[in-house]
Amino acid sequence: MAPIDDAIAAIELLEPGEPFLYRAMARKYNTNYTTLAWRHRGCQKSQRAQEASQQKLNPQQEAELVQYINNLTKRALPPTRAMIRNSASHIALEPVSDLWVTRFLTRQGNHLVSKWTSGMDSLRHKADSGAKYKLYFDLLHAKIKQYNVQPKHIYNMGKKGFMIGILGGSKRVFSCQLWEEKQVTATLQDGSREWITLLATICADGTTLPLGLIYAAASGAI
Repeated sequence: MAPIDDAIAAIELLEPGEPFLYRAMARKYNTNYTTLAWRHRGCQKSQRAQEASQQKLNPQQEAELVQYINNLTKRALPPTRAMIRNSASHIALEPVSDLWVTRFLTRQGNHLVSKWTSGMDSLRHKADSGAKYKLYFDLLHAKIKQYNVQPKHIYNMGKKGFMIGILGGSKRVFSCQLWEEKQVTATLQDGSREWITLLATICADGTTLPLGLIYAAASGAI
């Protein structure tokens, strides 16, 4: 315990009405006698008690909020700071500030991490499987070898869709464990957007084709 806590414990062991001097007790336990007197009379809370009163949620409630965030992360739906603030306010039955969210994330730094991320379509998330990738490339290499396909006849096409004037990045709070294991590093979105699509094509021999842009067609057009 801290010296001031030892001094208070010694005072409380005295018989009722037994005389003592705060200054003498403070000198004996090497603490400030004014603070000792205030603390013993209940005029001043300990630092730990003050911090606890500012936390809004008790340790059990904070643990449940951490578990809720972990569950959301597992579903590829890591919450924003605003979402955490709303959840905490609901649990505490009173509004919590954005500063409270900052302190909460600091206290739970071993369990939660805040990272910038962009959206991922739900169908893409379901298809994002290492085992499926391996099966695909094993089959691809087998066919290349079987038919003796030359590098100059092999092309890879990549596409990137984007919306003009819309920023996709946002800062989210993830489960540390799932982020470090790279199980969840993006946020789901519904994917129902009209995007401009950029096409980039490169040949296995290192040559490339000109970039292409695909725009949304008018209704009924090809």
